[in-house]
Amino acid sequence: MSGIFLIFVIIPLSFLLLIIAGLTEEKVFAYIVAFVWGGMIFFLIIGSLLKPFYTKKILDKEDFYGQYVIDRDYFPGKQADWQYNNFRFEIKENDSIYFYVTDKNRIINTHTGYISTVKPYQSERLKINTLKPSHHVINSNPTIYRGVWSFIMVFKSSKYHNMYFKKRKWEPINN
Repeated sequence: MSGIFLIFVIIPLSFLLLIIAGLTEEKVFAYIVAFVWGGMIFFLIIGSLLKPFYTKKILDKEDFYGQYVIDRDYFPGKQADWQYNNFRFEIKENDSIYFYVTDKNRIINTHTGYISTVKPYQSERLKINTLKPSHHVINSNPTIYRGVWSFIMVFKSSKYHNMYFKKRKWEPINN
């Protein structure tokens, strides 16, 4: 829409105003053209400079490497605290995933597998291949919700429904 408006309205009007300014020797018409084009260029530059502050993060495979814990801010409460203390995982740079069933800082069980990514659009998506026996939390690939600076992974658990993980190191919480 804006390209059509520029081609069929702004450019012809600019030429028309410049012709009128040349014929009548009135500078006001040239000032109007300069003001309109200067304003468009100004807003284009400002939009380009502010783009990192409103564009969602584009994920590459390297962005997935790290430690993940339950996002207790998304749905705070006792259930989130319990999940935080009982489940976390880590994706290492050799594309391996380690899903930990824990009792706070003590690891009770580890489920392993490997990851790959697919890129159906601009941002990559995570694909998890687990070794058997697997855990119900990581039986399916996560849904990725991207923000401007970060992202969360949502796993569909057969027992707990949606589980929200964010990239953070696990730290003890005070209950």
